[in-house]
Amino acid sequence: MKQKPNLSFWQLWNLSFGFFGVQIAYALQSANISRIFATLGADPHNLSYFWILPPLMGIVVQPIVGSLSDMTWTRFGRRIPYLFIGAAMAVLVMCLLPNAGSLGMAVSTAMVFGLVSLMFLDTSINMAMQPFKMLVGDMVNEKQKTLAYSIQSFLCNAGSIAGYVFPFFFTFIGISNQAPSGVVPDSVVYSFYIGAAILILCVFYTTAKVKEMPPKEYAEYHSVKNVEENSKANLFTLLKNAPSTFWKVALVQFFSWFAFMYMWTYTNGTIAANCWGVDMLSHDATMTEGYQEAGNWVGILFAVQAIGSVLWAMVLPQFKNAKLAYAFSLVLGAIGFILAAFIHDQYVMFVPFLLIGCAWAAMLAMPFTLVTNALEGYGHMGTYLGLFNGSICIPQIIAAAIGGLVLQLVGSIQSNMMIVAGVSLILGALSVSIIKLHHSATKE
Repeated sequence: MKQKPNLSFWQLWNLSFGFFGVQIAYALQSANISRIFATLGADPHNLSYFWILPPLMGIVVQPIVGSLSDMTWTRFGRRIPYLFIGAAMAVLVMCLLPNAGSLGMAVSTAMVFGLVSLMFLDTSINMAMQPFKMLVGDMVNEKQKTLAYSIQSFLCNAGSIAGYVFPFFFTFIGISNQAPSGVVPDSVVYSFYIGAAILILCVFYTTAKVKEMPPKEYAEYHSVKNVEENSKANLFTLLKNAPSTFWKVALVQFFSWFAFMYMWTYTNGTIAANCWGVDMLSHDATMTEGYQEAGNWVGILFAVQAIGSVLWAMVLPQFKNAKLAYAFSLVLGAIGFILAAFIHDQYVMFVPFLLIGCAWAAMLAMPFTLVTNALEGYGHMGTYLGLFNGSICIPQIIAAAIGGLVLQLVGSIQSNMMIVAGVSLILGALSVSIIKLHHSATKE
C-alpha cells in the first residue's frame, strides 16, 4: 500500500475551512434552540424533547451520507457534493427557523413549524458536517491526522465563537433584543441570516480549493483492491467487524455527549435563574427582560467555552500519554459543570465555562484521531465514520428523552441539571481507561 504524502499546512487548512461556516450554523442552533422554543411557549419540562430531533437526524443522515459518498465518484469528488447540498439546504432553513413566531400562526402551529424547520436544519448541518471528517480520513496520512483534526477543531471553535456572540453583538449595536409574546427577537433572527451567508461563502471556498483523489489513486493509498465493489457492504456486518477501539471510544462518547446535551438544553434557564434572578418556575419567565438578557449571555459563555477549547487544544499535544490527556480533560469539564450550578455572578461564570471548554477540545479531536487510526486498512472510511456518529447522537437522544423526568427528579431546578452533566463527564473520564491505543495500520 502506498503511503499518503504529507500535505502543506494550507492544504490541511483548505480541507476543513468550510467547517468554520458549518459550525456557525451549529453554534446558533445550540445556543438558541431552547431560547427560541421557550419564547414560542414551550414548558421547561418539555424543552429537552425538542432536542431529540437534532441527534435523531444525525444518526439517520450521517451513516447514509457516509455510505453513499463511499460509492460516489463524480468530477467534483465523492464527499464534496454532499457537503455542498447540505450547506445549501442549511442556508434556506436558517432563514426560516427564527421566523417561526413571526408568520401570524397560532402558538401550536408556530411550534410545529419550528420543529419541522429544526428537523431540516439539523439534517442539512449533519449532511454538510460529515464530509469534512471523511475528507481528513481519505486524504491525510496517519502522521498528520492529529494536526488535521486540530486545524478542524480550531476552525470549529472559531465558528462557534462567531455564532455564539452574534445575538449579543447585534443587541450591542442597537438591534432589538425584545419582541412581542411568542416572537423571536430581531437580534436572534439577524444572527441566523448572517450565519447563513457566511456558511455558503465558506463552503464555496472549500469546494473551489479541494481536489479529491480519483478512484484508482484512492484505492492505491487505502489498500482497497476494488473501491466500488468494496463499498457495497451491509452496515451490520461492518459494525460486527469494527475494531475494538471503535466501541471503546464510543462508550466514552456516550457519557460525554450525554453531558453536553444537558448543557445546551438547560444553560439558558440556569443563567437566567442564577445570574439574573428570574423565577424559572413562573409561567411568564421567558417574557421577562432578564430571560432574554440571559439568553444573550449564554452565547457569550459558550464563546468563552470555545476560547477555552482553542487554548486547551494547544496544551493537549504536550501530554505524552493520550489517554491521560483525554481523561484529565473530561474531569476538568466535569468540575466546570458542577461549579456552574453554584455560581451567581455572570462574570465569574467564565471560569466553569473555560473548564468545560477543556473537555470540548478533547471531544473534538481525540475520538476521531483514535478511531480513524484504528480503521486504516479496513476500507469503508466514510461509512464507519457515519456509523461512529451514532456515539454522538444516541446519548443525546437518550438524554433528551429522559430530560423532563430527570429535571423533575432534581426538583425542577435547571441548574441541578448541570450537576447531572458533571457526573456524566466523570463517568466518561473513567471509561477512557479501557481504550487501547492504536499505533499501526494493522487490524486489532
